[in-house]
This record gives sequence, structure tokens and C-alpha cells, in this order.
Amino acid sequence: MKYIWQTKSWPGLKWDSAKLLKPLGNIRFSQGALITQIKELGFEIQQTARVDVLVEEALKTSAIEGERLDPDAVRSSVGRRLGLPDAGLKEVRDQKIEGLVEILLDATISYSKEMTLERIWGWHAALFPTGYSGMVKISVGQWRDDSKGPMQVISGPIGQEKVHFEAPPAKKLDKEMQTFISWINEKNQLDGIIRAGLAHIWFVTIHPFDDGNGRIARTLTDMLLARDENNPKRFYSLSSQIMAERNEYYEILKATQSGTGDITEWLKWFLECMNRAILNSNTLLKKIMTKARFWQNFAQVRLHERQTKVINRLLDAGAGGFEGGLKNKKYIGIAHTSRATAQRELADLVNKGILIKMPGGGRSASYDLDWGKWSSFKKIKNNN
Repeated sequence: MKYIWQTKSWPGLKWDSAKLLKPLGNIRFSQGALITQIKELGFEIQQTARVDVLVEEALKTSAIEGERLDPDAVRSSVGRRLGLPDAGLKEVRDQKIEGLVEILLDATISYSKEMTLERIWGWHAALFPTGYSGMVKISVGQWRDDSKGPMQVISGPIGQEKVHFEAPPAKKLDKEMQTFISWINEKNQLDGIIRAGLAHIWFVTIHPFDDGNGRIARTLTDMLLARDENNPKRFYSLSSQIMAERNEYYEILKATQSGTGDITEWLKWFLECMNRAILNSNTLLKKIMTKARFWQNFAQVRLHERQTKVINRLLDAGAGGFEGGLKNKKYIGIAHTSRATAQRELADLVNKGILIKMPGGGRSASYDLDWGKWSSFKKIKNNN
């Protein structure tokens, strides 16, 4: 099998621009509609949206690689770095999460900054602060050395492995990355979104690190999209949409890698995925406005940080809350508290008009937010 990096034209890639005109036009229309919607929101809600999108991006770019992060630690890191701590949320620090949030912010806030080898090495080191990926020691802040064989993407049991992709040899990485970074920094007439999609497939093809290539590829993509929009603030999460279409993402990457160097189908999929990400941001914005309305209504009500944490989880789940409602056991799991404390704090939330007890349930009572009561902006007295 010949990979695109083995073609004579590499690193030159080709595509049919005519086939990309419609999906690119759809994105530009969706971007305009989103910008209009954002402008109609107040400053505080815009800031909240920015935090929520960054949290979503951090969680989902990791989830694509099968890694689950603590949402509270991510939100704490994002809020602290932007000077917007979540009200009532206890500060949680995780070294690996701190590094991920740092590179996401560096990529978007400093989108116009020149890309260098040192900068991209720094991103990689931030992703793996301990020098380990899981329990495996890796080369951090430097290119892979292929000492254990070529870099391959494989699947299947031992002895029956199937190779999906093999990256360029390590001895070529210096030249490959110098060419790539020079291209990142140059100014040309290529559409900014096409440029972002091209950078994504190019970097994934080079696969210069032992691990973290996908996360850095998506971070580079966000950086180039910020350049295209000339705006450091993100109001949609591309990684969230890629996670929703994870199987298709890997399939189109695989098909493109084993092709002739024509990346039309990859760019078409990338543009359509991005458009869906922008359109789906409406759902996120609705959640943000719902949370803002809730906390505005209950701003004067004193709550324990555990109660705030559980309420935010309910708000994130949307109308209807958790499947089967919020039960005592679920409260204990989210708040990490005792059964007695959970019962007492649930009763307090009901007494304050925040939760209502759902009908039925027998001995296992379940609760949900009193959506109708607070959405009408009635002022609730603090019972303390």
C-alpha cells in the first residue's frame, strides 16, 4: 500500500475546488448567523459561552482519543485562566488538564503568533507533563525516534494486527516539520478554512510525536480557524462535532492516507463537519442562556458548593434532567458525600424552590429542577 507521503508530489496535495464551493458557502452563511446571534447576547453570557466552548473542546478532543477528563477540573482551569471562575465551584487542579487548557488558549488567543518548532514542542510537553502516556514512557517535547519500529496505526489482537497507516520514517521528521511550519507561517490567498483542513490532514500524516498527534492537529486547526475569523474567542467546538462523528472521522482519515494525494473528499467532509459544529452551537448557547437565567434568579440564595455542582450538572443535562430523575444515589455520586448529607441537601433544595419531587418513585424518590417556576424570573427568597 502506498500512503500519500510516499507519492512523488508530497507534500503537495491536490483537491477539486469546484466541489468545495457549496460546503464552504454554507459555512460562511452559518458563521454570519452565529456572529449575529452572539452579538445579541450580553457580555456576561458571551464570556460564559466562551468558557463553556473551551471546556467542551478540552473534554472532546481528549475523548476522541479515548481519554476521559474531569469536567470540574477542566472548568476550574479554564475559568481561572480567563479570570472567570464558576460561581460556587471548588477549584480543582490537574497537571495534565492544566497543560491541555494552556495549549488551547495559546493557540486561539495567540493565533497570529508565529509558529516555531519550540512552540509546537512546548505544546507536546504540556500535554504530557509527567513524560508518560498512560503507563508508557514517551519522548516529550521532541520528535519520535522509531527505536521500537515505524510509527503505525494498528488494530486487532496480538499476532493478527491490521496496519491502517504507517507514518514517514523518523529520520525525515526534521525536514517534514520545517516544511510544514514554514507553510503555516506563510501568507497566501488560500481560503482560511481550507487552510485549516489542509493543516489537519498534513500534520496527522507526518505524525511527528509518540502520542498526542491528534490533539495537536486539532489544536492547530483551531488556531488557523481563529486566524481566519480574526477572533480569539471560540463559540463552537469542532472537536465536539468530530467526537459525535468519530467513526466517520477515522474512516475518512484512513481513506485519505491510502489515496493518491487528492484530498477533496477529506476537505469536503471537514467543511461539512465544521458547518454542523457551528449549527449545533445553537444548542450550546441555549444551555448557556438557560444556566444564566437560572443563576440570575437564584443569585441571592445561599447554597453549598456541592449543591451548586449538582445543579450545574442538571442544567447541563437540559429539560428533563437525568434519566429517571435525580435520585439520592446520583447526588451522592456527583457530590461525593454521605447518604444523610445528600438527603438533607436535597430537602434543602426542595425547600428553596429549586428542586421539585417527581411523582411516583415509591421509596426511591427522584427530583428535577423546577423549570417552570424559575424560568418566569420570579424572585425566590433566601430561606437561610
